[in-house]
Amino acid sequence: MSRTSGTRVLLIVLACGLTSLGAWGTFRSMLESGTNEDPPKKDSPRPPSDSLDARFSTQVKPFLERYCFSCHGPKKQAASLDLSRDLTVPGIVKNAQQWELVLERLHANEMPPEDAKVRPEAKERTAAIEWIREVRAREAKRNAGDPGTVLARRLSNAEYDNSIRDLTGIDIRPTREFPVDPANQSGFDNSGESLAMSPALLKKYLAAARHVADHIVLKPEGFVFAPHPAVTDTDRDKYCVQRIIDFYKRYQIDYANYFLAAWKYCHRELLGRGNVELSEFATEAGLSPKYLSLVWSALTEPGAEVGPLAAVRKLWASLPVPDKAKPDVARPGCERMRNLVVQLRKPLKPTPPKLHVNGISDGSQPLVLARNRQLASKHQKYEGDVLVDFPKLIVQLKPGELGLTDLFVVKKGDAEAERRGRAGLVRFCEVFPAAFFVADRGPYFDPNAVNQGRPLTAGFHLMQGYFRDDQPLYTLILDKREQAELDALWQELNFITGVPMRQYKDFIFFERAEPPRFIGEAAFDFARSEDKDAVSEAKMNKLAEAYIAKARKQKARDEAIDAIQTYFANMSTDIRWVEATRLKAESSHLDTLLNMAERAYRRPLTTAERDGLLAFYRTLRQKDELGHEEAIRDTFAAVLLSPHFCYRFDLAAPGASVRSLTDYELASRLSYFLWSSMPDAELLSHAAAGDLHKPEILKAQTQRMLHDARVRGLATEFGGNWLDFRRFEEHNSVDRERFPQFTNELRQAMFEEPVRYLVDVAKRNRSVLDLLYGKDTFVNRTLAKHYGMSEVRSTAEEWIHVEDAERYGRGGLLPMAVFLTKNAPGLRTSPVKRGYWVVRSLLGERIPPPPPTVPELPKDEAKLGDLTLPQVLARHRADKSCAGCHNRFDAVGLVFEGFGPVGERRTKDLGGKPVEIVALFPDGGERKGMDGLRDYVRNKRQNDFVDNLCRKLLSYALGRSLQLSDQKAIDEMRAKLIADKYAFGSMVESIVTSPQFLNKRGRDDPRE
Repeated sequence: MSRTSGTRVLLIVLACGLTSLGAWGTFRSMLESGTNEDPPKKDSPRPPSDSLDARFSTQVKPFLERYCFSCHGPKKQAASLDLSRDLTVPGIVKNAQQWELVLERLHANEMPPEDAKVRPEAKERTAAIEWIREVRAREAKRNAGDPGTVLARRLSNAEYDNSIRDLTGIDIRPTREFPVDPANQSGFDNSGESLAMSPALLKKYLAAARHVADHIVLKPEGFVFAPHPAVTDTDRDKYCVQRIIDFYKRYQIDYANYFLAAWKYCHRELLGRGNVELSEFATEAGLSPKYLSLVWSALTEPGAEVGPLAAVRKLWASLPVPDKAKPDVARPGCERMRNLVVQLRKPLKPTPPKLHVNGISDGSQPLVLARNRQLASKHQKYEGDVLVDFPKLIVQLKPGELGLTDLFVVKKGDAEAERRGRAGLVRFCEVFPAAFFVADRGPYFDPNAVNQGRPLTAGFHLMQGYFRDDQPLYTLILDKREQAELDALWQELNFITGVPMRQYKDFIFFERAEPPRFIGEAAFDFARSEDKDAVSEAKMNKLAEAYIAKARKQKARDEAIDAIQTYFANMSTDIRWVEATRLKAESSHLDTLLNMAERAYRRPLTTAERDGLLAFYRTLRQKDELGHEEAIRDTFAAVLLSPHFCYRFDLAAPGASVRSLTDYELASRLSYFLWSSMPDAELLSHAAAGDLHKPEILKAQTQRMLHDARVRGLATEFGGNWLDFRRFEEHNSVDRERFPQFTNELRQAMFEEPVRYLVDVAKRNRSVLDLLYGKDTFVNRTLAKHYGMSEVRSTAEEWIHVEDAERYGRGGLLPMAVFLTKNAPGLRTSPVKRGYWVVRSLLGERIPPPPPTVPELPKDEAKLGDLTLPQVLARHRADKSCAGCHNRFDAVGLVFEGFGPVGERRTKDLGGKPVEIVALFPDGGERKGMDGLRDYVRNKRQNDFVDNLCRKLLSYALGRSLQLSDQKAIDEMRAKLIADKYAFGSMVESIVTSPQFLNKRGRDDPRE
């Protein structure tokens, strides 16, 4: 099926899915207009209030007309604010957020401004303020707990990426090419107010769904997802081979560890562990109990009087006894034993002769595989001559080991000595194999040419093929569970890649095309690699008979004939197994597809949905003539394109009353709040049991989720948008020539610091005040260097919790480099931006944008002349039109002057002048540096911070802007937070148990 027809089919599936929701009309309009805004609604009827209505007519309306409309009326809308549109009580209630801002400005005595021609008397201002407050209080009380309108919306980019990650188990991040999500009025990008769907974006969703589906890997039972697309043979080979290599890497055998564990067992009485079994010592050290038992026997059993095993046992006997002060006192001796084993084992590796048949290339698959089997069978065998090998072993001894030479002396003709020497060599090779596994093999013509990027290869030339060589690992090290795991990996290599078919076709091509072209004559023309039935049982048998017959004519030896017969038999067995298993596995793939759809939809599928997906799959197979794998991929892509996956909606129930969310709806709301991702199996199990609404279950699940690593989603999406660092990973405003220390690694570390801090606050249920006053932070090596934390030791990837960060001028959010850098223009600091960030993001103040006529400050701090930046700002504030706003945040920003443009600590600015970190704050007090700022917030603005945090978190959790009816929930949330000593979990618990979070409006609610 072409991509065009596939797109058409998937769009039909999407349309059908939306139709089933009764929402296709809305979606269609949304596609046409590019927006998902609700149509205007009529004002809901409200109970009359003669007192408020009368006072509005006699006091408030005249107040507005006299003092406000000249700047914010029908003729002029300063700051885009027109108050003349709301000349009724219902109108003011409807625009509650706008009038909250009016209330703030009136209360602060900032409006009308000081230079206004006419300003109200104190009584007039007080009357207007009290009236607005009373209206807001009445409405808040009347509708307290109202769930509000939560619009259906698509998943945000982050939610989509995280959901794909948790659905597939792979962090694919398919939204890399999506446009940036816009934010709502509260600054978050997780609400229907901002998350529209356009035709262009829908195409990107289709491409993303296909990209994810391309990661599917079909297995004998179900399917999984590869970390990369797995559509081509090369992709599948890479996936399967890497899994086997990763398994082998888990078993890098270090004999020294086994010798040390055996030594501890030998001296268990002295170590005070007389009752501990040998297997327990193995488990504690992460070793194979089975192999440790074998090593122990080799070290302690009778015999081995001469030879390499006797030499190892002599070193074993010389190991020191335990010392309480040095529990690993035997480690150096055990390492010496290991080195001796490795030295002595190398010369004993057998080298069987190669097979050769006249007329057949030495690189022919049957001959190469036969030699591989020979080599693999001899990893634990000794087949040499004692009299020849003992002198070779003496040469391997190092100067410090020459005292062992007597153990390698056997007189010629002493049959008993030769017998003992051979027995010792046989035992030594059994216990210490030449290799536990071979993961990399050179080509047949150059066996030593390993590590050429072809792991697990059979060593063919110009042909595909793998060879399993891990018998010592399998028999000596692995337990039954591990053996089954390794067997499954090799079986899946054949199943997933189809390598037996490809290998056999390569064999045909090689034998026909490469000299000496053993089957190049006309008699073999029936066997061609390009034929569809080339791997059929009949053709394979026919070729085997003809090939063997010709080999006999070439006078091939019996072992060569046996190798050829074994080759054809094994290839036929492997191919028949893959064919049969693939056919048998198709039903399990469909079962997995339906299970994945259920997880993607975050609820059980309806019968119609199950039947629809299966019907879609059958249509792709029968009408579009797709193969099974392609049909599975396209059907899964349809699942991802369904609105049940890529949208979030809690459709209003019939009736006018408020209804509870279903348990599945609650599970999704909870998981997208705390994880920015889909519910996990445990959460869905409670939804299935119908007990998620129970307070004790809901609270327990909330606590579990806050301790889960996926709470990073909350830290990144809530914290990143609230604190305005979400896209800092793309920040490019810094002049890297002036600040070469600002590397990509440092930028990433700066972004990571607040994320890890917020995760720690959530996981450990810390006080939210630690965000302001905390004395700790998190750093990796890059960030520690930037902060001058020379005593902190970590790797580039390792993050360290620095509990005494205040020693370095850090601790909590305020001095984090990410905020200092983000709020600086690149060539200088910006007290304006830094102060504005504090009062706006942390303290929740709403400050209007500057007028367009405001002059810009110099861009380069080094070119300010004789003035310092604080002096330049002081001149700026001298302008009355600027002072009103700048007096609210400039001082807050000035105390950050001890930090440069990329957050580095400094004592001089870029012009060489001493920095000034003392400022006169809005309350009239003079304060200095970070301590002064924290003192100001703690004593004057802490309640503002707490109130702002509560509002922001509630808005984020509900996925909508706040409304007057949320005030009661905010008040209760704030009170509980204070009572609970500001514990972060207290806020979350207040939210998830609130009526707004647990309920939804009825479809016929007059407020809808």
